[in-house]
This record gives sequence, C-alpha cells and structure tokens, in this order.
Amino acid sequence: MKLGRLNHVGVATPSIEASIAFYRDVMGAEVIREPFDLPAQGVKVCFVDTPNSQIELIEPLGESSPIHGFLAKNPAGGQHHLCYEVPDIHEAKAWFEAKGAKVLGEPRIGAHGTPIFFVHPKDMGGVLTEIMETPKGEGH
Repeated sequence: MKLGRLNHVGVATPSIEASIAFYRDVMGAEVIREPFDLPAQGVKVCFVDTPNSQIELIEPLGESSPIHGFLAKNPAGGQHHLCYEVPDIHEAKAWFEAKGAKVLGEPRIGAHGTPIFFVHPKDMGGVLTEIMETPKGEGH
C-alpha cells in the first residue's frame, strides 16, 4: 500500500451556511463548492478549495447521523477527520487490516464519488482517518 496525498480535512459543523461565510469572509476562500446531501452517509457536504487540498464541511442530516454525535460533544464543530488518497481501496483495506487496524465498515462511495473507508482513531494516532481511492479524471 502506498499512501497518497492529503485530499481533505473534514470539519464537522452545526451550520454549513455559517461555515461557508467563515471560510469566505474570514479565511478568504475563493472557491467554495455547492453544498449537497449525501444521505448514505447521513450528512450534508460542502468542499472549500485550498491551493493544495480541500476542507470538507460536514453537517448532520438528522439525529441518526454520525456527525450528530460528534457535535453533541463539540457543539461549535471542529476537525472531524483527515482523508488520504490511495491508488487501490481494496489493497489499502487489506493492508490496514493485516496491520491490526480497525477498519470501520466496508468500502463505500464517498463525497468525491470514489470508494472510501475509515480507520478507527485508536489505530491512527488518535485521528479518525478516511482512506479514499484517488479520483480519476477532471477536478483532481
């Protein structure tokens, strides 16, 4: 398995609209993508482009969303996860499992339209880590 580039930093927020205003007005972000719902993950997502990566704003779609629990502990929001690219999602999953890391679920399609999975923070230096197959084509 070969670890690729940092794709994005996931930031949980109680309000994507308020977070968009912050990144635009305070941080000077010039490219903020249109928010969209990702019902399979239980979240609304919005990507903020930076020169070398993205910020993924994530807001819960309801009380059953995994982000809802995070925000209950962190009402103002905050860093939720880091996401790294890999060339092959299945090879990466097998590699992490062989190392004894707890992979949280099977690969599924993430917000970039490519397969993803998460690795438990206790096996990743305390950081929830998303592993994402490198997107193909435009926009990458």
